[in-house]
Amino acid sequence: MSKNKILAACILSSTLMMSSSVQAESYLTGFTNKISQGVANIAFGFIEIPKNIINITNDQNIFVGMTWGVIRGVVHGVSRTLVGGAEFLTSPIPTSEFASPAYVWDRFSEDSRYFGLHYPGYWTNYGPLDDGE
Repeated sequence: MSKNKILAACILSSTLMMSSSVQAESYLTGFTNKISQGVANIAFGFIEIPKNIINITNDQNIFVGMTWGVIRGVVHGVSRTLVGGAEFLTSPIPTSEFASPAYVWDRFSEDSRYFGLHYPGYWTNYGPLDDGE
C-alpha cells in the first residue's frame, strides 16, 4: 500500500472512532436524564397537589384553589406518577420528554403537560418557556 492510502485509512478510522464516542456519550446522558426524571416523577408526583392549589389560588381565590385545585392536583399527581413509571421503563429507548416541565419543581407556576399535549381549560397557565407546541 502507498503512504497516501495508509494515511487516508488512519484518518477515516480515527474520525469514525471519535464520532461513535460522541454518540455513546449523548446516549448515556439521555439515558441518565430520563431515568432520573422517571424516578423523581414517581417519588414526587404528589407535589402536584399543593402546586395546583397554590397556582389556582393565586389565579382565582382560596375557595376555588381548595376545591378545584385539590381535584386537579390529584389528577396531575396520578398522571405524573404514571408518566414517571413510563419514563423509567422506557429509559433505554431515546425519546423526547414525556412530561413538561420535566420535574414537578421546575417552573412551579406553570401547569404540567404530558406527551407534548396542550390541554386548554379553566385556570390553565403555561409560561413563556412552555409555548404549547
